[in-house]
Amino acid sequence: MSSVINVVLPVFALIFLGYLCRRTGRMGPAGASELNRFVVWLGLPALLFKITATSTWSEVWQPGFIAAFSIGCLGVFSFTLFYRLLQKQPLVDASLDALGASYANTGYVGFPLCLLILGDAALQPALVATLVVVCVLFALALACVETGLHAGQDFGKTLAKVSRALAGNPLVLAPVLGALWAVGGLELPSGIKTLLDLLGAAAAPCALVSLGLFLAQPQPSGPVRGVWPLVLLKLIVQPALTWYFAALVFELEPLWVYSALLLSALPTGTGPYMLAEFYGREGSRVSRVVLLSTLGSLITLSVCLYLMPV
Repeated sequence: MSSVINVVLPVFALIFLGYLCRRTGRMGPAGASELNRFVVWLGLPALLFKITATSTWSEVWQPGFIAAFSIGCLGVFSFTLFYRLLQKQPLVDASLDALGASYANTGYVGFPLCLLILGDAALQPALVATLVVVCVLFALALACVETGLHAGQDFGKTLAKVSRALAGNPLVLAPVLGALWAVGGLELPSGIKTLLDLLGAAAAPCALVSLGLFLAQPQPSGPVRGVWPLVLLKLIVQPALTWYFAALVFELEPLWVYSALLLSALPTGTGPYMLAEFYGREGSRVSRVVLLSTLGSLITLSVCLYLMPV
């Protein structure tokens, strides 16, 4: 329990600091948007480029783990997306809800948690899970959002606009360029690596402070509907589904099973909130999913750790 608290407490502290800065007037109403733009255009792309550019094929290609983890997050994403569409929700908003229910915080919480619980060997599955979340799940959500924004147009024109939007999106472009760099087999120059380290290290705190700034802004009166189903999908359904495939279907080694369980049981990361803010959509529901899933993960992760014989 103390290990979980030690990892999650800084996350809450950064959110609270952002909240406090907005409430006391230390940062203005545009602070959340501006910090979020920094994360989307500089911080997170630098982190993604460095991860992919410095990875080897043997580190990334773990088919059983990739399949189990992907089934968990993409299964929850697909179920939520189609359910929201059946409720007559616009594709853009349904995509954001689906991302909120399936986007594990592997980058900000996953790496330190796996390191604390399972040791250095667990950093490899944490890396693979992060690539799946950001390069596959996040890219899929972006494609759905862009498709929803251009709905009703000619199919060819819509496809062209979606393709251009994805190709120009830094969160999709950065890992692709990083993978190409890795294929080339070149070492990153020390100056470039230092720059990427500095920008990447700023991504997590800025994203969390931005979330706190957003939460401090005046919110719509009354309860925000549809939050708890997304939280339950993230904290209970996704890890259960992932564990089933990792342990019983693909029969992975214990380290990879435990890593898959922990990483899929993580709370919702700030990615869905950043995307909602970036596209100017209503962020109330997704911000509450991030907050409540982070709170709830103290319980669900503790249960996972109790059941793991490590």
